[in-house]
Amino acid sequence: MIARVDTEAGSEKSASKQQDADEEEKTTGQPVEPEVPEDGQAEPPRQEPKEGVPAEKDHSSRPAVQPEKPDEDFDSFADIPASPSVRRLARELGVNLKLVQGSASGGRISESDIKAFVKKGEVFGAAGMDAIPPAPSELPDFSQWGEIESVELSKIRRLTAESTSRSWHQVPHVTQFDQADVTDLQNFIAQHNENQKEQKSAARLTITAVLIRVCAEALKKFPQFNASIDMLGQKLILKKYIHIGVMVATSRGLMVPVIRNAERKSISKLAGELSDLAERARNRKIKPDEMQGGTFSISNQGGIGGIAFTPIVLWPQAAILGVSRSSTIPVYCDGEFRPRKVLPLSLSYDHRIIDGADSARFLRWVCESLEQPFTMFLE
Repeated sequence: MIARVDTEAGSEKSASKQQDADEEEKTTGQPVEPEVPEDGQAEPPRQEPKEGVPAEKDHSSRPAVQPEKPDEDFDSFADIPASPSVRRLARELGVNLKLVQGSASGGRISESDIKAFVKKGEVFGAAGMDAIPPAPSELPDFSQWGEIESVELSKIRRLTAESTSRSWHQVPHVTQFDQADVTDLQNFIAQHNENQKEQKSAARLTITAVLIRVCAEALKKFPQFNASIDMLGQKLILKKYIHIGVMVATSRGLMVPVIRNAERKSISKLAGELSDLAERARNRKIKPDEMQGGTFSISNQGGIGGIAFTPIVLWPQAAILGVSRSSTIPVYCDGEFRPRKVLPLSLSYDHRIIDGADSARFLRWVCESLEQPFTMFLE
């Protein structure tokens, strides 16, 4: 006697899943991967016992081995209708499926929904691939230990917090350190500014203005530092323009005016433009579009102090140069120690775009150009 296989309920369930898959395929244009239980194995059909054959013991009461807990942000959203391929795409792009509105039948989320969500996040600063840092934890009640004061964050501080959190979450940071002998350069700057004292309209030459020009030349030689990575489109965007942002500390917080087409301007012109932008930033007269479009940034803390720091890359830029305070150290040269002015430099970069060897070459090239400016024009 042949045992009868009960497949009616299973057939209905399979038909329902196939219908969802067909709808998903129409939406995305791609076949949908079949969904399986968490243990990765499909459940075999149940069979009725044969006559005369004792039934097998039911082991379902035994405690099952608990699988490893999946990533709560992506894999454990069992109640969200999305295929495995869509869940994998969301995980790769850093998208929280709970925030995505599905467009397919029954609210099912498709690949096009994920891509549209990410694009919306880039344009409007909503929570997309670039903007879902971990949710902030609730603070304890500090007043139980003493007196406190709660102060509202200013607009600039809020924007700074959002920008740095997004950058830190999005960019795999690495920082390269080096130092340049700027003894001759600082002597030249001091002599130049002394000669320009009578010309009240002339801007004072600064090490930052020189660095802007040197970095502009370095970005031409190392174009990957003037790029952005598009993880959604799997492309590297190489920019043919060089706009360098410079950090300016103001009473309201940190602002980053942008000097456009820095590679086309003389050091004197860059010094004048930087002085104007910084003054208007401090006086609240700078325009929003004058702080947009940067492709590389410089943060100079030399006027305050410090020997090194690790600046945060301003996503979607690829790198930022940190400048610390120069110091006089003994350098062994021609058989004797001589006092030399040394400038510490810190280059933070996006490791998805830039390799360690390239960062070392970039920063060494900048140092050599500061030490011997003709280096910039040898090639």
